[in-house]
Amino acid sequence: MREMTAPRAWFLLAFPLFLLLVRCTLATFSAKRARKQQQQLDHHRLPPSPPALPVLGHLHLIGSLPHVSLRRLARQHGTDLMLLRLGAMPVLVVSSPRAAEVVLRTHDHVFASRPHSLVAEVVLYGPSDVGFAPYGDYWRQARKLVTTHLLSVKRVQSFRLAREEEVSTVMARIGEAATAGAAVDVGELLGSFTNDLACRAVMGKSFRSEGRNKLLRELVRDTSPLLGGFNVEEFFPFLARFGVLSKVVRTKSERLRRRWDELLDGLIEDHESKYESAAAASDPKDDDDDFMHVMLSVRQEYGLTREQMKGILLDVFFGGIGTSSSILEFAMAELMRRPHMMKKLQAEVRGSKPEQLGQAIISEPNLNNMAYLRAVVKETLRLRSVTPLLAPHFSTASCSIDGSVVPAGVRVLINVWAIATDARFWEDAEEFVPERFLGDGSAADVSFKGNDFRFLPFSAGRRMCPGMNFGMATVELMLANLMHRFDWELPAGMETRDVDMSEVFGLVVHRKEKLLLVPKISCVASSCIQARQ
Repeated sequence: MREMTAPRAWFLLAFPLFLLLVRCTLATFSAKRARKQQQQLDHHRLPPSPPALPVLGHLHLIGSLPHVSLRRLARQHGTDLMLLRLGAMPVLVVSSPRAAEVVLRTHDHVFASRPHSLVAEVVLYGPSDVGFAPYGDYWRQARKLVTTHLLSVKRVQSFRLAREEEVSTVMARIGEAATAGAAVDVGELLGSFTNDLACRAVMGKSFRSEGRNKLLRELVRDTSPLLGGFNVEEFFPFLARFGVLSKVVRTKSERLRRRWDELLDGLIEDHESKYESAAAASDPKDDDDDFMHVMLSVRQEYGLTREQMKGILLDVFFGGIGTSSSILEFAMAELMRRPHMMKKLQAEVRGSKPEQLGQAIISEPNLNNMAYLRAVVKETLRLRSVTPLLAPHFSTASCSIDGSVVPAGVRVLINVWAIATDARFWEDAEEFVPERFLGDGSAADVSFKGNDFRFLPFSAGRRMCPGMNFGMATVELMLANLMHRFDWELPAGMETRDVDMSEVFGLVVHRKEKLLLVPKISCVASSCIQARQ
């Protein structure tokens, strides 16, 4: 009996442990199988994807105008949510208001960051700007600095005099051409205007008589294609690490960075000496100080380094120079193609009875009742969006959009131009019809301020463009005065159908061909000049 007791006791002790081990093994196996099944299920629930090529994926389908290529691809496959593989990089393309709302509102916190970009890392100092910096504490501080000290409603209103003075300068230049019967390059003229205005807002003067003015415009023009383009090294990061693909783009980026360094370091040093002199003299802070002065005064509060200051300045220049001038040029081109619309706008502007008629300039208070002017600007933003693909968002966690699973680590491109030209949401979607935004028009209640996801020229949510108010004030004032002061004609031998609307893609889309127009001083302007004399 004693010999049987020990094995029996051992068996009684070991058998429950054996059962527990078997149970744990089965549970582990079941969990692994469940995870595998869930992964397979999630894979089947991924957004639809067109057929792809080995290695390249869908990269070969992206043409010189990506927003056009992506709209065509989405329509061909009948999907508003499309998962592409550009090289090794998964990219989600959004082409409907409902999906855009999920990205920019419902799951805004998931998609608020930006993907890594070699160009932005080099040219934008880290990046240290507001537009391309990843979501986090630094981005929040930088955005607060810009929105509070440069782009608040109060600050935008404080630049009213500067805007009107710069508009007057442009009117004088066009007047000289009109007197001589010469054509003007509208794009060059408007680019110079927005450049001068941005310089006055940032640095207190326009630099019109200095080489810096020309250098700044050249740098914005040369950097835009790199920052906005589809650069190959971003889609093959495993090769870029070894310098196989990134050498050319990195070299271009570093060359641009050196040019920006030379310009921005000089501007900051000039302001530092002035700021230190004012501080030593205990001069009181002026509410009308330019942005550079304000940034120097709060750099310790925000903990800003020199490179971070330069990154923020780059953002302001890109937003203040490229976008406004491009919108204005597209608006002028569309109006030249439709003389009856130009006459309608001129009738509204010229019937406004400016408060100071003798100056022959429309001032900002006179814009309040110009509904057709605002409709023309809105229609230009819709049909000729200068940022047709919003800056890429980046998923930091997995989430669901319209029943499809979007994994973490995916770039998200919102094709706002495709949404704004979709016949499901817009009548006569491919036509330039400002009347849609008036009175009983089909889009009279549509706003571009981030609440209506059919119309997102300035984006929405956390990453919405902070320069919207500044840009709109600039565009409306200049367009009103171009219409008030001058009649416009095409060069001899050219007809309205000859106006080329071809585009060049970049961080900001601009017209491919120059817009050359012949200005004629209007009867209203002639009366103003006579009244002044």
